Parts: sequence; structure tokens; C-alpha cells
Amino acid sequence: MRHHIKKILCLTGMPGCGKSIVKEVALSHGVTVITMGDVVREETAKRGLDPNAENTGKVMLELRKKLGLDAVAKKCIEKLMEMDEVSDIVMFDGVRSMHEVERFRTLSKNIVIIAIHSSPKTRFERLHKRGRVDDIRSWEEFVERDKRELSVGIGDVIALADIMLVNEGKSLEEFRREVDKLFREVLLDE
Repeated sequence: MRHHIKKILCLTGMPGCGKSIVKEVALSHGVTVITMGDVVREETAKRGLDPNAENTGKVMLELRKKLGLDAVAKKCIEKLMEMDEVSDIVMFDGVRSMHEVERFRTLSKNIVIIAIHSSPKTRFERLHKRGRVDDIRSWEEFVERDKRELSVGIGDVIALADIMLVNEGKSLEEFRREVDKLFREVLLDE
């Protein structure tokens, strides 16, 4: 199915920075959201593996080795094309490389990269509390996961972001309001 996509939002940031809040706000504004990590977790489950941080990381690296550096983006586009209804603004949540950004550019030239930043200490505390099955359990595991994320190019995407939001020293509600304002004033005005 071919959809008319006016704008692509590429959401990036290290694990635990607050991407899920941005995703919630996007959904509340009717934006179609594809979470790249979900695609990797689905692929991990298809292989009969426990979807923990180590296995999802390995599967992501295997996909990239086998299908190219934009492999996860390709799988996300496949998922998008299978959807019956898609808004004219689509967000890909969890972009990790400029190769993925370039793959998404095949859907629309109008791309906005949004990066969320939080300190490692803050992110570790959030991930430790979050309790998702693929979250980290120790500082060492956290550092290893960060190294893996950085090794695939997430730092480049963050550095080249069009919009940078800092999610540090704010309540959940304060950050949610800031993101909502960004959507209303900047991202949805075309």
C-alpha cells in the first residue's frame, strides 16, 4: 500500500532519555508512530530468543550485517506499508544511524530529526526503574548498551538533529508539556 507522507519525524536519543514521552505526545496528535525497537524485539522473538538487551542488540547487529546498515529502517518501512491507515506525518521512534535517516528520506524529503538528551546518571536511574524486559540491570550493562548504541552511529544522528530537547531536571509533566508545545507550534504546522 502506498501512503501519502508529507513529513517524517526521526526521533533519536540514548536509551532512557524520554523518547516514549515524545511518542505518546505524537500519538495524541494523530501522528503515525513506528517504534524501531519494537521491530527489533519482534525479530528477536521470531528467532525464539528472550527479548533481553543482549539478544535484541545482537539481532539488531545481525540484521545490519545481513541486510545493510539501514536494515531496521527497511523493516520499519515494510511495516508502515502494511498498515491500512497512516497519517501524513509519520514518526520513526528510535533512529540510530544516518543510514536509517537516508532510507526514510525515500518516503519524504521533508525530514525533521528530533533528539532527546539526558545525562547517563539520569538515564540509568530511569532504565533501572522502568522494568522493561530488555532494560539493563547493572551500571556495567548500561555502559555496554551505550557503547553498542554509539557504535551503530546514534551519536551522528543526535549531533545532526534539527531539534534538541533536554530532558533533565524536569518532571514528567513539565517535559510532556514542552513536547506538546513543540508539536503544536512547530511540527504540525504544515
